[in-house]
Amino acid sequence: MSKALKKIEAFTLHEMLVVLLITALVVGMAFSVLHLVQVQMNGISSNYERNTELRLLRQRLWMDFNAHDRIWYKNQDRKLLLVNEVSEINYRFHEDMVVRELDTFHIKINELIPYFGAGGVDDGEIDAMDLMIGEKGRTRLFVYKRNAATSYINR
Repeated sequence: MSKALKKIEAFTLHEMLVVLLITALVVGMAFSVLHLVQVQMNGISSNYERNTELRLLRQRLWMDFNAHDRIWYKNQDRKLLLVNEVSEINYRFHEDMVVRELDTFHIKINELIPYFGAGGVDDGEIDAMDLMIGEKGRTRLFVYKRNAATSYINR
């Protein structure tokens, strides 16, 4: 047998096309799974940010309610004023955010109910506040404080 007629062992064109087709399918499925993972991670990230904003607002309201002697709410402006001997803090409640001085909490407020004693009030001094937060008001945030004697004397 001459050197020209010796057959070289190799893959055929059909085998190579099958390998390329299988590789393309595997890579396509990998990109699909990667996209699904990215969508899931974005959802987790947005939920985490929303919950963090809610926790920060809850913490800030509790600290401010318990650090200030007198709290007034004005329904027309949706404004909350907290006063003690040293400082004065303003909250403004918008439909999609809460602004505290220079801080902004991007939280949707569906309903805000101020209380003094055991009853709801529209304007004036308050000692508790009930907030319905989020889509369809699924989350409830209730903050309160103990009243000083001056709150009852001045009424």
